[in-house]
Amino acid sequence: MSRCGELRRRLRGLGFDAVRFARIGPGEAWPMSERFSRWLGAGHHADMRWLERGAEKRAHPGLVLAGARSMILLGVNYGRAGRGLGQSAGPVLRSAERGGVSAAGGAGVSASRAAGVAFRPESNPAFAVGGAVWARYALYSDYHDTIKAGLVAAGRVLEELFGVAGADYRYYVDTGPVLERGWAERAGLGFVGKNAMLISPEFGNWLFLAVILTRLELEPDAPLWRARKWRVASGEYQEKSAAMAAEEEATAAAATAAAAATATAAVAAAAVAVGFRFCGKCERCMAACPTAALIAPGVLDARRCVSYQTIENRGMIPRGLREGVGARIYGCDVCAEVCPWNRFAQEARGVLLEAREGGAGALSLREVLELTPGRFAEVFGKTPVKRVKLSGLLRNACVVAGNTGASGCLDVLARLAAHASPVVRAHAVWAVRRVAGPDRAPGLLEAARAAERDGIVLAEYEG
Repeated sequence: MSRCGELRRRLRGLGFDAVRFARIGPGEAWPMSERFSRWLGAGHHADMRWLERGAEKRAHPGLVLAGARSMILLGVNYGRAGRGLGQSAGPVLRSAERGGVSAAGGAGVSASRAAGVAFRPESNPAFAVGGAVWARYALYSDYHDTIKAGLVAAGRVLEELFGVAGADYRYYVDTGPVLERGWAERAGLGFVGKNAMLISPEFGNWLFLAVILTRLELEPDAPLWRARKWRVASGEYQEKSAAMAAEEEATAAAATAAAAATATAAVAAAAVAVGFRFCGKCERCMAACPTAALIAPGVLDARRCVSYQTIENRGMIPRGLREGVGARIYGCDVCAEVCPWNRFAQEARGVLLEAREGGAGALSLREVLELTPGRFAEVFGKTPVKRVKLSGLLRNACVVAGNTGASGCLDVLARLAAHASPVVRAHAVWAVRRVAGPDRAPGLLEAARAAERDGIVLAEYEG
């Protein structure tokens, strides 16, 4: 066995489910650097300014590790039994039946989108617990920590097999100035779909990505469209999906036209140029997005995305997007869950993951609303949820309570209307008014309203 073959075998033995190699030519840019630049220029990254600050490094790996010759792309499967694993997309609900969504300060969802289909993760008992839906990765310990241990061990393997020093490689788990999906697509680990996710023919949409940049020159793997077995698999997939494609075809043209009108022309043109050869005519992810955040094939506007709003956004969730949040208290898996490629997905081995059955999924919505700083640290301190901090999670829980009509939580929502954080207060007021209605809400909020001085909170009383 060659040293590259032995390296692949050893890395899989450490718990990495997918191991692929890509070559970095001298001065070579990231495969999608121009498209990424246009995406930034259109403002689709919202206020995630670190993406701008590290843009040059993200485009040129040699600026991250001088002399880098290869990139090792690693995937860790986090698929769990339930919706979106080895199944079709599951039940759908016409968005006309659930009401439209519009973004604050922008136009509402197009008529073509409203006539499409939308997935309801709230109907999935595997991830909807206590009236709230958590992104499935939130039910594990923080993957940054657990996968990092595997990367440390992978570095030792590189040193043992190739005699390199620690300075000859650098690794990241979703945190460094490397845009992994483009390189993963080049290396054949998967393909970037119309949902802007990396989709694996073996693991569906459920891969955590990690990378190792190295000065070693490793034999590169071919992308999927050059690999015969996956060209065949794609053909079989398209044949199996013919009925679904026919169902979507009627709305695809209208959805594309609406996206072109919404997206910056340069971004939309770059998206079309990608081809999405493994998605075919399917646009189920675009139709299912509850806030119409996929504004063109493969183009995500983070400002509309539920994951951005419930995780990265530290301030107010725009009123026009709150209904689209639905019962999703942390993150959103909708565009991933509806993807037909998930029928080939597998349940995670869990070697580099640590399931937390007593964590987020064990709390009811009321228990989340009643969290104290100490209890938050106890439950979420070692999970990715800690990123949003207690105030962010309380904000999200208020939105969920408002959307799900949680009348049993009105007393705690009224108390949160006097919370120290104005962001929490504002969303609590919105939830009380939505759940209690115009007759009961004023009485529940009377004391908090009398003491309120913050403009953003007062706007929720008046809106």
